[in-house]
Amino acid sequence: MSDAVALNEPILVVDHVIRRFGGLVAVSVEDLRIAPHTITALIGPNGAGKTTLFNVLTGFDHADEGRWYFDGADIGGRPSYRIARQGMVRTFQLTKALAGMTVLDNMLLGAPRQEGERLALAPLRFLWRAQERVVRGRAFELLERFGLIDKREDLAATLSGGQRKLLKMARALMAEPQLVMLDEPMAGVNPALVQSLLDHILGLRDEGRTVVFVEHDMDVVMSMSDRVVCMAEGRVIADGTSAEIVANQAVIDAYLGQRRARTAL
Repeated sequence: MSDAVALNEPILVVDHVIRRFGGLVAVSVEDLRIAPHTITALIGPNGAGKTTLFNVLTGFDHADEGRWYFDGADIGGRPSYRIARQGMVRTFQLTKALAGMTVLDNMLLGAPRQEGERLALAPLRFLWRAQERVVRGRAFELLERFGLIDKREDLAATLSGGQRKLLKMARALMAEPQLVMLDEPMAGVNPALVQSLLDHILGLRDEGRTVVFVEHDMDVVMSMSDRVVCMAEGRVIADGTSAEIVANQAVIDAYLGQRRARTAL
């Protein structure tokens, strides 16, 4: 663990990040700091810039201005695979499981720096057989943890929507990240699996990881967030505890509405 995290400094710092699409400013975040070992919910109306901010920070899009820092290192402009290798991974709102591959093979693809993936070493299995055993062992452990071990030889296409969300989260953990960013992890999930997903997200924090997630369900936000950040029109309009956010007039006006705010309370 880095000195930055050890000193409880922010694990993620966003400094004047702007993303434009033509004349539209989709994201304009002046200052955002994510504390380590916490769960932060990112809320706001559709089109507020939440997913665009995720895409920029994780290297799937670029910023027009600004810098951002992960674990004390400037990662602005780095490609997504390098950011993931440094310990910051994300999932997507739409399921990205490779449907034609087995659940186990999907997991194995999530492990970084596999020697057997290098063209020159691929024919020389004796050089990477030990690493392969370690990777498979971790995949089995995570599939057991997420309740998917009995599905390991099934094609990912056969999984339900909720099971695919579990697979995405489990696959992200193959990289052993410090920070996990989840884009609407509960969207489209059968109510029977929602509690399982919530428990797994809480478990990430309990084992020392940091979680940032986009969510519209305020019951979920209220039940599990250490902190809530609200965006509207690309900007952060409020940042605080759940109780502070639902009582914030700017958040009520832009997103919650009076009735929804009272329900959240």
